Amino acid sequence: MTEKVALGDVLSCTNSMINMLNYSIQQANNKNFRDCLIESRNRLEDLQWDIYLISKEKGYYVPAAPAGQADIEQVKSAISK
Repeated sequence: MTEKVALGDVLSCTNSMINMLNYSIQQANNKNFRDCLIESRNRLEDLQWDIYLISKEKGYYVPAAPAGQADIEQVKSAISK
């Protein structure tokens, strides 16, 4: 397994865990438990960001080009209807 594949797997698992925690947070009816889930999710989101930065730095991930102003305006117009 290459480093690139390993980082991709870790990122994929991290994303899945964040999604599961988000669902659990929505369903939780105990404040202390909910707060614990939120803290866990926040830590995972920090890990997700760190993995992204490592992948980008090593050239394993190339982010999409920033959207142009015309694209931004088109989306704003579409969602405001």
